[in-house]
Amino acid sequence: MKIGFIGTGVMGTGIIQNFLKAGNEVVVFNRTKAHADTVIEAGAAWAASAREVAAQADVTISMVGFPKDVEETYFGENGVFKGAQPGTTVIDMTTSTPSLAAKIAAQAHQQHLTALDAPVSGGDIGAQNGTLTIMVGGDRAAFDKYTPLLNEIGQRVSYFGAAGKGQHTKMANQIMIAGTMTGLTEMLVYAQNAGLNLNDVLSTLEAGGADNWSMENYVPRILQNDYTPGFFAKHFLKDLRIALQEADKMGLDLPATKQAKQLYEHMVDDEKLGNDGTQGLILTYPKWQK
Repeated sequence: MKIGFIGTGVMGTGIIQNFLKAGNEVVVFNRTKAHADTVIEAGAAWAASAREVAAQADVTISMVGFPKDVEETYFGENGVFKGAQPGTTVIDMTTSTPSLAAKIAAQAHQQHLTALDAPVSGGDIGAQNGTLTIMVGGDRAAFDKYTPLLNEIGQRVSYFGAAGKGQHTKMANQIMIAGTMTGLTEMLVYAQNAGLNLNDVLSTLEAGGADNWSMENYVPRILQNDYTPGFFAKHFLKDLRIALQEADKMGLDLPATKQAKQLYEHMVDDEKLGNDGTQGLILTYPKWQK
C-alpha cells in the first residue's frame, strides 16, 4: 500500500517509521523539508506539496499543528483535495475541531473520496513504539478497510461514529489529561517543599491509586530537567481551547478544564514556553527548583 503522510514532526516521524518498518511505501511532505530528513533517510520518498502527496497515495494521512494548518493542508491551492484521486481515502490525525472534520468529510464525499478523523493519544513514546490510542470518526467502510493499517501504529483503534466523533473523543481525552497534568505538577511542588525524596514519592504513587500514564512518563523527565516535547504545550493549549469551545456549544461549564487552560495560557503566552513539553508547566511554579 502506498501511504501519503503530511507532517513530519515529533509524532509524525515515529508514525512514519513504523509504517516503513511494516513494509509500506510512504511518500511525505512537510513545510520545512529538513524536518523530514529522518524519515527520508529511513526510506520515505519526498513530495513537494500536500497536493503531490495525495496524487500518489492510496491513503493520505495528515498530522499537522493547528486547525488553520489542517484547513490549508486540505483546501489550499496545493492541498490534498487538489491532488487526491477518486476512490482513495484521507485521514486527518491532527487534533482539530469536529466541525472541520465534518467539512473535510463533506468535501471528500463530493470528490468520491472517503474520509476519517483519527486523532491519537500516547505522545512521542506511543508514536515511536507503535502503541498509540486512535480515536476514529467518519466513513465506517473506510474505518473497516484501514483498521489493519492503523493497527500498525496503534495498540487500540476505536470507531465512534460520524465525521467529527473522533475529534470529540480526543477532546474527552484532553479534558482528562488536563487534570492529570495539573495534579502531577502540584504533587511534585508539594512533595519537594515538604522535603520528600521525589524518586521515592514517584515509585510509591505508581504502586497505588494515584498511578497514571502522565505521571509515569513525564515525572521522570521532570526529575532529569528534561522539558523537551513529547507533546508541545502550545498544542495542548490549543486542544483545551477547542474542548471548551465545544463544551460551550453543548451548554456545559467545565471549571476544572478552564483552570487548566488558564495555567497553560500562563505557560505558553506569558512565560513563552509553548515549545516545551506539557511537563514544562512545573516551570511556572515559583517554588519549584529545577
